[in-house]
Amino acid sequence: MRYQRSSALFKEAQNVLPGGVNSPARAFKAVGGTPPFIDKAKGAYIYDADGNKFVDYINSWGPMILGHAHPKVTEALINQVEKGTSFGTPTELETEIAHQVIKMVPNIDKVRFVNSGTEACMSAIRLARGFTGREKIIKFAGCYHGHSDAFLIDAGSGLATFGKPSSPGVTQGTAKDTLMANYNDLESVQRLFQENPEQIAAVIIEPVAGNMGCIPPKENFLKALKNLCSENQSLLIFDEVMTGFRLAMGGAQELFQVDADIVTFGKIIGGGLPVGAFAARREIMDYLAPVGPVYQAGTLSGNPLAMCAGLVTLDLLYKHPECFNDLDSTTLAIAEGINDIFSQKGIEHQINMVGSMISIFFTDVKVVDFESAKTANNPTFIKFYHHMLDEGIYLPPSSFETWFVGLAISDKEIDKTLNAIEKFEI
Repeated sequence: MRYQRSSALFKEAQNVLPGGVNSPARAFKAVGGTPPFIDKAKGAYIYDADGNKFVDYINSWGPMILGHAHPKVTEALINQVEKGTSFGTPTELETEIAHQVIKMVPNIDKVRFVNSGTEACMSAIRLARGFTGREKIIKFAGCYHGHSDAFLIDAGSGLATFGKPSSPGVTQGTAKDTLMANYNDLESVQRLFQENPEQIAAVIIEPVAGNMGCIPPKENFLKALKNLCSENQSLLIFDEVMTGFRLAMGGAQELFQVDADIVTFGKIIGGGLPVGAFAARREIMDYLAPVGPVYQAGTLSGNPLAMCAGLVTLDLLYKHPECFNDLDSTTLAIAEGINDIFSQKGIEHQINMVGSMISIFFTDVKVVDFESAKTANNPTFIKFYHHMLDEGIYLPPSSFETWFVGLAISDKEIDKTLNAIEKFEI
């Protein structure tokens, strides 16, 4: 494929944007080359500035579960734009979508809307600290909860008591309050509770990891984690920015039958527009201002465009619960097809899948955490990535990112994807 226009646009962007992008994952640092600059999208496809057409397995990193430019979402947005794009005052839309979220998600009474998944997770941690009167949190190596200081902590050793800043600008003081555990390793969490009695406000986790590739929780890991938090009077926070309204109507809480104390959302809840939210039972949420002492605010929180797009998206999912089985079946067909092809070719690989989240790791090691994810052969992934791009298949440009399958993917796109993989040679 030709990327003449994209190359020129990338060169121009680097003069005025750090790295030429507004989010590092878009810069192709992990795979090299020039990122296609996208001009438009429809259904299962995105089209770049050079006119190239790609089957899209990023789906804006998850939000476009219905497919790009869904007609009902587009119509609702056009109608709302004509009414106004931002008011800075309460709107009926905010209450309507809050009712919809509470109806779909188990174990929550109230919702606070914000502007991003990062803001949702940051606010959830502040709320947990205020509610419990404690300062420390536990997070898991390889789980990403946005770029708030408290989350940009490197594990070092997976069982290190204290993390260390993994980005300049994050202070040692912040790092000391973030304790690191290993994903799928309950003993590492137990040890941290033992070493920090009555100090841990919350444990935050991606119930299905999506930022070290797709990594599912081991059987009963999440339930055991909930019990451990309850025993220590700490709160369990599920970061469902990726998994919310994707793995099931009620997200990971419904799928794994585990009630978290606080849940964060993003992506799908805004129908493709910038949004985030966090939710919990009444006694926790009423600790937020203006009812309670924990302050959180945002000028554009509950923006009518995001609320409008999110409400239409959630309503369509709610009225068509069969779509979650459809997503699972589509993703399974892709996974089984890839496995058959790579097995026949003798290519070492692991495929992890939960619902409509899927990742390929070029390794013979079962991938259950960040350390095992890092055993994957990155040069093979880079070669595979560019092969697929040349074949018109747009994948996340990192081996540590999840593919997101949307409802617009049909047998036609599955066949195109598998035909492209058939042509791949190491």
